[in-house]
Order: sequence, then C-alpha cells, then structure tokens
Amino acid sequence: MPTYEYLCTKCGHEMEAFQSMKDEPLKKCPACKKNGLKRKVGGGAGLIFKGTGFYITDYKKKSHGKSEGGGEKAAPAKTETKTPAAAK
Repeated sequence: MPTYEYLCTKCGHEMEAFQSMKDEPLKKCPACKKNGLKRKVGGGAGLIFKGTGFYITDYKKKSHGKSEGGGEKAAPAKTETKTPAAAK
C-alpha cells in the first residue's frame, strides 16, 4: 500500500497517510478538524520488486557454447560434406 502526502489548506498542517489505492482521499485535518486536506502530487518511490530474482544478471545475454546452471548443452549442428561425383 502506498503512502500519500496531505496538506491542509486551512491551517497548513502536512501529514502522511498509509492507504490503499482504492481508499478515498482524506478530507478532515487531524490538527484543525476542518475539511481542508488535499492530497499532494508526488513522484512516488517507483517500482519495488520484492523477493528473489529481478537482477541484472537475469537478463544477461548468454554466450554461445557455454551452458549456465548445469543445463545440458545443445548438440552442435552437423554439417553435410558433399564429395565430388568423380570420387566414386
């Protein structure tokens, strides 16, 4: 849940509120008890990924011929060599 910043237009009180995105914005100032709170527009904290993964190495280009993580290597492609017809 995000933290929203509020400013009271009546008394100038500033506060933060931890709310769900579905909740209505707060209106009543806890300092002056008047309906003057306005939600401030903030830049936010950006995306936060929690848990394992989401590392730069997860998207690293894998070099050819090397197998990472103990997986099986792909068999090299067989090239077909043609012998001249006179060699028969």
